[in-house]
Amino acid sequence: MDLVIGPLDLSAHVDEALAVQAVAFGLGPDEVAVRRQIVLRHMTYPGARALGATTAEGRLVGFVYGLPNDRAHWWSTVVEPYLRARDNDHWLDDSFVITELHVHPAYQNRGAGRALITTITDSATEPRSILSAIDTESPARALYRSLGYQDLARQVLFPSAPRPYAVMGAPLPLLRP
Repeated sequence: MDLVIGPLDLSAHVDEALAVQAVAFGLGPDEVAVRRQIVLRHMTYPGARALGATTAEGRLVGFVYGLPNDRAHWWSTVVEPYLRARDNDHWLDDSFVITELHVHPAYQNRGAGRALITTITDSATEPRSILSAIDTESPARALYRSLGYQDLARQVLFPSAPRPYAVMGAPLPLLRP
């Protein structure tokens, strides 16, 4: 891999990161503006941390961030009923949440996403990790499965999200190929 994975001051580089997310996830300017405020708020939470994937020239082309889960956080309150319906709500306790993971399309399929998520979870003190991903068969979901993530709930509806999500969980450390 020709990218460097390392710590990222996400608050200082939020606009660069969201530019990557906008291209990777197909976000418009209004959605980026909303997400900017969310990211900045998340980075104030205890234990929140981020990693970036940068080119040799220092260009940010991928990032991941996460934090220890808190049942009082908005995401947890939305997914909890779906997890409870499948007797999986215990996954919300003592878990590290992967909040966002995005790699610019020009740099995908080079191992950056795998390196970002395994590196950030390797430093987690929690025994497991949870995340949500669009509930469709995609390269992202295949990556998560290869790391040991399993579906905990499917067809999870987030307010204002046009497509349903799946909540996935994995014991830590994540599997390696």
